[in-house]
Amino acid sequence: MTGTVTISIKDFDSLRNAESSASDERTNITRAAKELEVFLSFLCTRESISEYVEEFNRQSTTSRINLQDGRAKIVFKDA
Repeated sequence: MTGTVTISIKDFDSLRNAESSASDERTNITRAAKELEVFLSFLCTRESISEYVEEFNRQSTTSRINLQDGRAKIVFKDA
């Protein structure tokens, strides 16, 4: 598909800045997920939470938590 679009410079700058902002958000979300995995791993070594993890895995439609050797890993079902 080929075509042209006319937008204002202000809107173009906002669009260009949105790419950088989305990239920063993705980085922050990835960091947060890794921190949650560390926290869950910590909890696994302190308390027996496997029954709660199993219940979460039964109820969640988008992700599951895998526990292996005292480490937690969040896995998305669509990936």
